[in-house]
Amino acid sequence: MFVVIIIAGVKRYFAGEDLFYYLNKIVSGIIKPSLPNGGWSITAEFHFYLILPALLFFSSKWQYSLIFVLLAAVVIRVLLHQDIGEIQTLSYWTIIGRIDQFLLGILVYQFRHKIAGKHLLIFSCLGLFLVFYHYFDSLGGFYMYPSYPSPSLLWAYLPAIEGLAYAMLIAWYDNSFKHSTGKVSLFVAKIGTYSYSIYLLHFFVVFSMANVISLNIIDLSNIYYALLFSALCFLMMVPAGYMSYRFIEKPFLRFRTSYIVKDEHTLPIAEGLESKSIQ
Repeated sequence: MFVVIIIAGVKRYFAGEDLFYYLNKIVSGIIKPSLPNGGWSITAEFHFYLILPALLFFSSKWQYSLIFVLLAAVVIRVLLHQDIGEIQTLSYWTIIGRIDQFLLGILVYQFRHKIAGKHLLIFSCLGLFLVFYHYFDSLGGFYMYPSYPSPSLLWAYLPAIEGLAYAMLIAWYDNSFKHSTGKVSLFVAKIGTYSYSIYLLHFFVVFSMANVISLNIIDLSNIYYALLFSALCFLMMVPAGYMSYRFIEKPFLRFRTSYIVKDEHTLPIAEGLESKSIQ
C-alpha cells in the first residue's frame, strides 16, 4: 500500500496535479475512503480491526450478540437514508455498510458445522442470490439505479444480502470437501497469495488494457468476450503480483506472529496450515 501510494503520487506529479491535494487525500484515508488504487477497502478493514475487540468481547458473552449488531447496522443505514437521501456511498465505500460482511463472516464461522454438506441449501441460496443480482442489474446496477449515488433504500440492505451469500458459500466450501493439493489447487493458492498485490497494482493498467483490446482486437461490449479477455488479462497480472509479493510483501512477513487459535474443532486444520507454512 505504501509503495502504491508513492507510485500514484509520482504519476500525479508528472501529470501536473496538485500534490498537496493528493497528500491531503492520503491523510484523510485514515477515516475516509480516499486512498488510491482501491485502498478504500483497507480503510474499511482498519476500522473493523479497531472495533473487533469489542465484537469479540460481546460474542464471548453471548453467541447471538453479533446478530443484534448486524440488525443495528441495517437500522442505522435506514435512518441515515432518511436523513441524507441516499445510503449507497456509505454502504459501499465505508465500514457503515461493509461491517455486515465482517459480522456475517464471524457468525457463519461460528455455525459452520451446520452448513457443512448442505449442498441443496447452498445451491438454493446461491441461485436466489444470482436471481436477485440479475434483477438488481436490470434496474441499473451500481451506477444507473437510477443514478449514482442511488436514492434507493435497497442499498441499506444490500451489504447484508451480499455478506450472507458470500459467507455461507465460503463456509460450505471450506467444510464440505477434502481439498486437493494438486498442481491446479496450488496454482490457485499462489494467486491467492499474490492477490493483495494484484488488487492494488491492477488499477495502474486495467483501463489501458481494456482500451487497447477494445480499439485494436475486439469490441468488449459483448459480455462473453469481456469475460474471456478479463481472465487473460488477470493471468497477465500474476507475474507482477509475484514480483510485488516476493520483493515488497514477503520480507516483512518474517515479523508476523502466529494468530491461529487451536481448539477441538480447528486443531487438525491449524496443524496442517502450520506445517505447510514451515515447508
